[in-house]
Amino acid sequence: MTMEDKNKRPSRPASSRPSGPNNARRREDLPARGGSSNRAGAPRQTRDGSDPRGARPAPMDREQSRLRPRIFEPDIPDEITGEELDKSLRAELLSLSAENAKVVARHLACVNLYAEDDPQRAHKHGVAAAHHAGRLAVVRESAGYAAYRAGHYEIALKELRASHRISGDVSMWPVMADCERGLGNPLKALNLAGSDEVKRLAKPEEIEMRIVASGARRDLGQFDAAVVTLTCKELKNEQEEWAVRLRYAYADALEAAGRKEESQEWFAKCAEIDTEEATDASERCL
Repeated sequence: MTMEDKNKRPSRPASSRPSGPNNARRREDLPARGGSSNRAGAPRQTRDGSDPRGARPAPMDREQSRLRPRIFEPDIPDEITGEELDKSLRAELLSLSAENAKVVARHLACVNLYAEDDPQRAHKHGVAAAHHAGRLAVVRESAGYAAYRAGHYEIALKELRASHRISGDVSMWPVMADCERGLGNPLKALNLAGSDEVKRLAKPEEIEMRIVASGARRDLGQFDAAVVTLTCKELKNEQEEWAVRLRYAYADALEAAGRKEESQEWFAKCAEIDTEEATDASERCL
């Protein structure tokens, strides 16, 4: 199951406003992100290249991306400048050299550009961005989401964990749990759902974690427990963006548990507030 299946398979987290350092931006405005790996440094050399055993420049004078082996750099359309990114996101790249910041910004812009239509291509741009700016949380987060959308769950976990270590942001916790499900580890997903970090989630991410945890219970064949996981007062909510997803997930869990009549009732309740027909609830309640 993937993010793109959210309308049909509600156990997947949907995009929402992050609760961490990117909370000023909508999640859909953030680049989705892809993976990278640790790279060895370049051979030591002097500035004129005359002595490979010479002194290294001070770390602050070295451009880290130039010390790593070259990687595959996906082509960036000429019209992409990096200015397409949110201004606050571009500001987070200011710690890089001007040249490197522009390269990273253009790759992140491509992550956004291809996120829906070509997630594999978006992932490659996420890898490149992380290669050039692996110490920036927002870049590693972007890389993680791009990998997630492309179905590279192991890489996504690595990048999102790195982002969390750098920034302390826990908004990606539901997606990390869903990655564990994608890797066939429902118990690890449940461990994440029961961790202390969940207490710090904003309401949208809290709801998404409930949906992922319910899906993990179903992965384990615990269909009644999956229903219980989604049984909460928030089912009465009709206004928030996550309300449709929660009701749909609840109805789907009821159906999987063999509670057909109740599931029909909740598919109907979902359809009532799904004015944009983001789900097929209206069809499933017939």
